[in-house]
Amino acid sequence: MNKIITISRQFGSGGREIGAKLAEKLGIPFYDNELISRAAKESGFAEAAFENAEKKASNSLLYSLAMGMNAYGNQDIGFTHLSLDDQLYLAQSNVIRKVAEEGPCVIVGRCADYVLRDNNNVVNIFIWADIEARKKRAIEQYHLKENKAEEEILRSDRRRANYYNYHASEKWGKAENYHLSIRSDYIGVDPTVECILNYLQCGERE
Repeated sequence: MNKIITISRQFGSGGREIGAKLAEKLGIPFYDNELISRAAKESGFAEAAFENAEKKASNSLLYSLAMGMNAYGNQDIGFTHLSLDDQLYLAQSNVIRKVAEEGPCVIVGRCADYVLRDNNNVVNIFIWADIEARKKRAIEQYHLKENKAEEEILRSDRRRANYYNYHASEKWGKAENYHLSIRSDYIGVDPTVECILNYLQCGERE
């Protein structure tokens, strides 16, 4: 199966676990934090800089003002004239394109669906779940405090959405941006993996 699969997900939906299990089933590389390590190595920026970039995006207006005008479409502006976060995004995007060129893989987050939007062999998946299911998972697996879990979940979703909406100039979670959107808590993690595999196989037959 010559496909690049991108996984976008709500916090606590199990998207990362689903992506890892999907990659294992397909026998292809899985990229999440590995992209940060590789981008840091190739660009010279510290890994912490990449990790903190998304965390800044808790308020969409303030984030956009802090970042300044999105200059990706301006061919006259040099790399060094971009904000630090824009430089980090571009460095990370270069790594995403490189791993996609290396062959089939599963990539979680990092605006990968948008970065690879011109590739014909990319399948974009969005994983979501009911807030109660996400709270349960966050408390049990991420050890969030019960009285703070929902607040942290919604804050994380907001950061992801603001980061994506700014850098990708698209709407995070919008159905039209993905080939398949799955509510993971409705069927469970492993059945979700099987569902994606079936979807991919159906696409191969087309």
